[in-house]
Amino acid sequence: MRPGRLAEVLGEPPAPEGTWEREAVYLSAAALRRRIAPGDLAAEVRALAGVVAVEVGGNGFLRITVDTPGDLLDDPHEPVDFPGPWQDLPCTWDNPGFVVRYAHARAAAVLRWARELDVPRDGFTPCALSDPHDRAVLRLLAELPSRRAGRDPGWAAYLPRLALAYHDAHERAPAVPRGEEEPGPVHTARVRLAEVVRVVLPGPERI
Repeated sequence: MRPGRLAEVLGEPPAPEGTWEREAVYLSAAALRRRIAPGDLAAEVRALAGVVAVEVGGNGFLRITVDTPGDLLDDPHEPVDFPGPWQDLPCTWDNPGFVVRYAHARAAAVLRWARELDVPRDGFTPCALSDPHDRAVLRLLAELPSRRAGRDPGWAAYLPRLALAYHDAHERAPAVPRGEEEPGPVHTARVRLAEVVRVVLPGPERI
């Protein structure tokens, strides 16, 4: 289920809910804002491929569960146009600028390593991104459409959160093979994840 297609049906981007460690859930108040029956809109959403369940809350919100959160990487992603305090120095984890820019550089490094190690770029399998660290990055990337649509996207707080999640994934869910390991679908999927992170986060190609 591509969030872009879900947003087309809802009339606006939904917002992710929870951690996504076990299930990928979006919330939407589209029925209230469009002044239509929540049940009717829920029925339209249920008909979409990749939607596991749609619950209508007492407040009219729709709680939408999708089966493959990695599908969101198939939607187009653009750089976040926010200057922010993204300075390299000091090079410490207390400096959000360093955290963000270093994450961009790490994602760029993954793309270089993937080329050197012949990790296939084709054959992206979204369901391969099942590790909790991968899903944590996906959960934060899922916020982008609703943040862009909002009046106060809060980039200064959001981008460091995304960067920290990517640092964890980079270290604990490697995107390229190690040792004698052969490239597989999970590596192709994690390279795709790195591509999107590199686009979203500002920073240099190397630090």
